Amino acid sequence: MATPNEVSAFLNKKVLPGLTGRFSGLEISEDGQSRDQVEDIRVLVTNLMLGIMVMYVLLASQLRCYLQPTIILFAIPFGAVGAVLGHWLLGYDLTFLFLFGMVALAGVVVNDSVVLIDYFNHLRKTEDGSVREHIIAAVEHRFRPILITTLTTFLGLLPMISETAVQAQFLIPMALSVGFGILFATAMILMLVPASLALRMVR
Repeated sequence: MATPNEVSAFLNKKVLPGLTGRFSGLEISEDGQSRDQVEDIRVLVTNLMLGIMVMYVLLASQLRCYLQPTIILFAIPFGAVGAVLGHWLLGYDLTFLFLFGMVALAGVVVNDSVVLIDYFNHLRKTEDGSVREHIIAAVEHRFRPILITTLTTFLGLLPMISETAVQAQFLIPMALSVGFGILFATAMILMLVPASLALRMVR
């Protein structure tokens, strides 16, 4: 059974180009649910960008630094990569609900990064040592909390992801986005966030 998005894509690719070429002056426009969905996506993306800006301001004010919030927010795109991979592995198309999952995922990914960087800053203030030593210590001490947070989030969503009931199909794309997104983002956080902090050693 085809989804509305698949039908719309088929019409736009296979049918409508032939009609516009055959009948000069023919105008085609989207209406109804399709038009509303485009508007909803635009509003959702705008609000997501606004939310990221607010998160940056809050992080910068608490960390008293402009670079570290950028490193923290840099993990969000990797969560999106994981969400796309999850949809591809399980054979689901990217739908409007994928974006809802991305909004929730952004907050979870940021929390993991904050836990790591906050402990790094704590070590810098309270203990002697090089940046490299503090980065290693921060990863060692925060690896287990970050991993537990990630696994419990994913395992909590797994029953919904594996559900076959028709009523659950509406929620599966959101669960896929959060579940697989946090798995992939966590791996990147544990590698790229320490590497980004280590760049300070070059300065």
